[in-house]
Amino acid sequence: QLQLVEAGGGLVQPGGSLRLSCSASGSTLEEYNIGWFRRAPGKWREGVSCSGPNGGRTNYAVTVKGRFTMSTDNAKNTVYLHMNSLKPEDTAVYYCAASRSNYCGDPDAYNTWGQGTHVTVSS
Repeated sequence: QLQLVEAGGGLVQPGGSLRLSCSASGSTLEEYNIGWFRRAPGKWREGVSCSGPNGGRTNYAVTVKGRFTMSTDNAKNTVYLHMNSLKPEDTAVYYCAASRSNYCGDPDAYNTWGQGTHVTVSS
């Protein structure tokens, strides 16, 4: 059974960068859609980015496009979220998730979730 573990969160100043990782066990990540989501205090969960299986197309939310990038290391069975030019409004708990739907942008299709990692952007 697929299990996901996020890491890499922390405190960073505005304009800084972080790299989040999503490591998988129990199955091969490249077979799944992988999504990154975040939930800020007092707000609904937001989709950040997602990528289809086997190196499929990657999509980004308008709020992060041009600043965040997903990448995959198949040898490590790990997906990364590279976050640059961070803003205070990026502060949230970030989650990775996996699905087998036909479209990575369907948030309701994700049925395997990591525990989340906290990102705080503050001076």
